[in-house]
Amino acid sequence: MTYMNWSALTPELLLLGMALVVSMVDLWVKDPGRRPTYWLSQLTLLMVAGLHLWKFHKGYSVVAMQGLVGTDPLSHLLAGLSALVTAGVLLLSRPYAQAREMLRGELFTLSLFMLLGVCIMVSARHFLVIYLGLELMSLSLYALVALRRDHAVSTEAAMKYFVLGALASGFLLYGLSMMYGATGSLSIPQVYLALSSGQVNQGVLVFGLVFIVAGLAFKLGAAPFHMWVPDVYQGAPTAVTLLIGTAPKLAAFAITLRLLVEGLFTLAVDWQQMLLVLSVMSMIVGNVVAIAQTNIKRMLAYSTIAQMGFMLLGLASGVVKGDALPAASAYSSSLFYAVTYVFTTLGSFGMVMLLARQGHEAEQLQDFAGLSQRSPWYALVMTLLILSLAGIPPTVGFYAKLSVLQAMIATQEPLYFQLAVLAVLLSLVGAYYYLRVIKLMWFDAPAERQAIQAPWDVRALLSFNGAAVLALGILPAGLMEACKQAIVGSLA
Repeated sequence: MTYMNWSALTPELLLLGMALVVSMVDLWVKDPGRRPTYWLSQLTLLMVAGLHLWKFHKGYSVVAMQGLVGTDPLSHLLAGLSALVTAGVLLLSRPYAQAREMLRGELFTLSLFMLLGVCIMVSARHFLVIYLGLELMSLSLYALVALRRDHAVSTEAAMKYFVLGALASGFLLYGLSMMYGATGSLSIPQVYLALSSGQVNQGVLVFGLVFIVAGLAFKLGAAPFHMWVPDVYQGAPTAVTLLIGTAPKLAAFAITLRLLVEGLFTLAVDWQQMLLVLSVMSMIVGNVVAIAQTNIKRMLAYSTIAQMGFMLLGLASGVVKGDALPAASAYSSSLFYAVTYVFTTLGSFGMVMLLARQGHEAEQLQDFAGLSQRSPWYALVMTLLILSLAGIPPTVGFYAKLSVLQAMIATQEPLYFQLAVLAVLLSLVGAYYYLRVIKLMWFDAPAERQAIQAPWDVRALLSFNGAAVLALGILPAGLMEACKQAIVGSLA
């Protein structure tokens, strides 16, 4: 293969070039609001999102860079949504960051490089390209967590994230090296062909698979590899916590699908069992420990662990007794779950930032007490977001959980029936700590009665987010069909 096809990477090349432009332009910006670099970053993100979503609509699927990269409907959908979410994060974060002297060029440049890492990961067809994108994304996030250099808690969180992230990257790299040793290739399609031939050492493969799944579980934040999630979510500035909880989750889902489904599909019996164990542990740890939390960022961190556990149920339901017919439905339900979770997280952490003010972080549950008396509209928006996280109709979170449960029940296997019942029971446990927030907002007296001030664009995005959670719950067919199209296009 000698083809390069640089045109296939137009959005990524644009993103790289504009990230460098933003870093240079910021050197001459004197405006404390960083308006030139902010709007330049937003324009870049919207252009990248537009290009990817247009290619998704057209169904473009191209192999480029001598087989190292392959753009398909899945990569275009996830990269486009990641760019939109990153634009939303920067919009919501701007007032928060300016009040804490974080509104510097590094915030925008590192966010763009983080997104570039995500785009590389979702379109990779080669082990080394996946690792390149993963490290670009991770290093950008490590630096962002430590952006408040004079803040001891943020610095501590950055150190924990860096050390544990390096350990997880080592797990993943070691597992990939063992796959190379067993198959003789680093290319995902070539690894699949080698495994299909049956001429490889199964013992080496399963041993390497354990390390790969462990590395992926860390990036997803699944138990028992979840120890970094609560500390980093709580310690990082809320703007960075929001960034960690959105686009990187889509990237982690993408590389999980690329490695396990596209590359190691013949080992599905082995890795599905591992994912089921991770899923059950994540739902138990996430839902039970979240009950004891009084810090809302930490509570949402354990909620993330539980949500990732639920998403893994769909990924573990694709192959039953060697039958791969349920695969497209199961994987599309997981993709739908990941996408809707990310957009719900965008709004929920956006509300946490909205209530923060100069010299005070709204990180305690008690900070939401009496919100309905201060602003009934914001209380309604937060209620919709919380109901979606809890999986209560008519929000989109309910349909996301329902689609995963349907995929499990469609397997007609007793084990999956039992796991579906367990997932529902653990969701009921989780409903307690979600509904506790709603009770605080609507029935408790406010600690203060100061009016909530926010720029018009923040108000508009949060309102749209709350409305979208409700609208997609009532009419989910469009997004679900897009997810199915992306999965079918990637598996073709």
